[in-house]
Amino acid sequence: MSSTTSKQKLSSTLYTHTGDRGTTSLAVGGKVAKTDPRIVAVGDVDELSSHIGLLAAQLPLEERPQLRQFQRRLFAIGARLSGIDQATYFPDGAEVEALERDIDAFAVDLGGFVLPGGTVSAAQAHVCRAVCRRAERSVVSAGCTEALPWLNRLSDWFFAYAHRLNREAGELEELL
Repeated sequence: MSSTTSKQKLSSTLYTHTGDRGTTSLAVGGKVAKTDPRIVAVGDVDELSSHIGLLAAQLPLEERPQLRQFQRRLFAIGARLSGIDQATYFPDGAEVEALERDIDAFAVDLGGFVLPGGTVSAAQAHVCRAVCRRAERSVVSAGCTEALPWLNRLSDWFFAYAHRLNREAGELEELL
């Protein structure tokens, strides 16, 4: 196959032109505006997953499996927002409790508001926390309230995880 043919074949699978007029298709069919609350929420959840991927890339291999599991759960939330019931990875009450156990193990009372920062990985965990909070708001607007307890704990998890990363690196956090 020539390189031109290869590029043409690849290109036809990467773009469709269907979104050029401000609409997109739901996974279950039908078109909606790109500003539809479901599409906004899917985008915010996807952005969070991407930030988690960046965080994972900065961490030792043994730290990555849990973050990859978070990404799978986010994919399931995005699928549900798109109309597909992705029950396999959709977070449940047991997942919320697991996050709470981790938070309790990571966190200490810092005695004030923390300025996001510290090590690069801790700062990225704070970015994940902030994007997760936005995803929560978007998911509420989209009506996918069954994901909220897990997303709410996940943002807390990222805060506590950032603290853990800084503590392990000997980095002092700035308090307000």
